[in-house]
Amino acid sequence: MSAAYATFGLAPAMRAGGVLANGDYQVHRDFVDFIVDGRPLLFQLSDLDAVSPLASDIPPAIFTEHVRSLLLEADPPLPDGRYVIYGCPECADLACGAVTAIIERDGEDYIWRDFAWQTDEHADLELNGYHGIGPFRFQGAEYRQALAALLDGASPGTRRRVLLIGARVALLAKLAAALRTIGIGADIAHDADGVPADELRAYGAVAFGRAVTQEERTAVRRSFEQAGVDVVYVEGLAPIVPLLVAQIEHALDRSPAQQRRLTSLVAADGEAGVEVTSPCRVRLTAYRLDRLYRTHTHEVFDGVLEPGRHRIALDAKAVKGESFVVARTAGSVLVEAMAR
Repeated sequence: MSAAYATFGLAPAMRAGGVLANGDYQVHRDFVDFIVDGRPLLFQLSDLDAVSPLASDIPPAIFTEHVRSLLLEADPPLPDGRYVIYGCPECADLACGAVTAIIERDGEDYIWRDFAWQTDEHADLELNGYHGIGPFRFQGAEYRQALAALLDGASPGTRRRVLLIGARVALLAKLAAALRTIGIGADIAHDADGVPADELRAYGAVAFGRAVTQEERTAVRRSFEQAGVDVVYVEGLAPIVPLLVAQIEHALDRSPAQQRRLTSLVAADGEAGVEVTSPCRVRLTAYRLDRLYRTHTHEVFDGVLEPGRHRIALDAKAVKGESFVVARTAGSVLVEAMAR
């Protein structure tokens, strides 16, 4: 292949939702990301909280329209031949800002060029252009094959529903409400006995409370295995809703491990060890249970980290006793109990 070409592919990705320390909610979004030369294009655009137009929660007709637009089978949605590559994960409104680019044909090839941050109908390349990003020339056959597969129903499937099993009904109700608020369906049950296989296939994860016995967990696993349903099992670390939401968000992440920004979290000896693969904003939140099982929340770090491994000292008050650390970027979440 000529050096002038870039490879083009697609992969499942996630904008991590969650209950933030200040009480705000961040919506969960599953989408298909663009993989250019083996890396998510989103990672090349600094620390950007955005999703592609190929999101799993939009109506099928609109999803198809976006795909055909990228194939240049429909008129560009913006003037000057510009297409939205990434947009606001909360509302997709152009006024919130979007990454746009010109997409054009050159013979059989497709070219993406003149990337810019855009907040109205016209882009100012001099002021808001992504200089140094692109242009990318894609081989037509590879490009069309990847996008056409989405029209044939080959888009990465997502099951954004969780089965919650535990003894504390009030806590489960709060957890279910929080999950639904950020866009994840949740049901509460004592077990999975007698549930039809078709219903079990709707779940992407099963979360167990700490009071659920090993025998009860085994019975639930057996029900899913007999139904031929592959789910992720979450062992709830503590009765703390934001912490459990973060655990479930991590369990629902279907993006390839080698294409994630946040790849490692270690919490021990009053420190957090974090590894990231590209520059990004990382937030660390510590949750602690005191002797009366009251929850204490501490924002311990919020900043942009460069690629590599980082050791971050934690406030001793934030991690004494039974405590947990949540590391969060725009696209992923990791959770660890503080080791002693």
